[in-house]
Amino acid sequence: MGATSRSLRGSSSRSTMLAAALLLFLSTSAVAQLDVGYYSKTCPNVEEIVRQEMLGILKEAPTLAGPFLRLHFHDCFVRGCDASVLIDSTDVTNKPAEKDAPPNKSLRGFGAVQRVKDRLQSACPNTVSCADVLALMARDAVVLAGGPTWPVALGRRDGRVSIANETNQLPPPTSNFTRLAKMFAAKGLDAKDIVVLSGGHTLGTARCVSFTDRLYNFTGANNPSDVDPSLDAAYMAKLKSHCRSLADNTTLAEMDPGSFLTFDAGYYRLVAKRRGVLHSDSALLEHPTTRAYVERQATGLFAAEFFRDFADSMVKMGNIGVLTGSQGEIRNKCYAVNK
Repeated sequence: MGATSRSLRGSSSRSTMLAAALLLFLSTSAVAQLDVGYYSKTCPNVEEIVRQEMLGILKEAPTLAGPFLRLHFHDCFVRGCDASVLIDSTDVTNKPAEKDAPPNKSLRGFGAVQRVKDRLQSACPNTVSCADVLALMARDAVVLAGGPTWPVALGRRDGRVSIANETNQLPPPTSNFTRLAKMFAAKGLDAKDIVVLSGGHTLGTARCVSFTDRLYNFTGANNPSDVDPSLDAAYMAKLKSHCRSLADNTTLAEMDPGSFLTFDAGYYRLVAKRRGVLHSDSALLEHPTTRAYVERQATGLFAAEFFRDFADSMVKMGNIGVLTGSQGEIRNKCYAVNK
């Protein structure tokens, strides 16, 4: 019986390894079909068109830089970078769609994405995917906020499926490091990618409800003294004055107070001082690799290194589960699959 059990476990382990190897092969094959010059003949001005639209959008609404970056992240972690996060629930068979799942209720910028897509449709009809639009807009949002640039390999296709329940693949803001590591690893990302991509929190805001348990109900006791001891006390008092109740679902808090519209390394100084807003920010101090990175960047001496690392990790993230070739489609409208 013991020998049989060991044999079965060994067979299961080999099957898991083979499945992982096959997934890696398929993913690598798809990524190999992406190319920075993918639209060089069919839509040669695609990057300039996106950039010009982004200049106008961020001039009108500078607070959208962070949300564009978040849209790309939330897209890539569910079904890969296939623009499934943009599809309306009214347009899918398995309602609701990702867009209306709880983790995505606070996403912003959908109209701006369609604005860019419409401009590309006029210049190059039925050519540029919404998935590529998201990848380019995220990069340009970072650049226009003062951050690094990186080459965006293009050729992603748009998915035709969007299922709300699949957003359980998104790391929640309440994650500890163990959970973060597991969820990022499932997407081919490692500990360094976790701490580097978390640096994107230098842009944008968070709804109070995503962290108020740290202020009012950390262990479930639900009383004023039930607070997260890992959060700096003075900063907690400031957050409490801004977020007045556990259920505050409307008030926004700056993730990097004072410079939330500028892409810089200031986020790490806050985390090092135990002033990260989210649980997942504080979790970066739980692991030696991520803690060392936070402390190094907190010195303010290695911002250029962070910029290079962020660019590298964004390229990796932008390659997650891409559809290429004849897979998927090129949507005419980003919010609806083609009929």
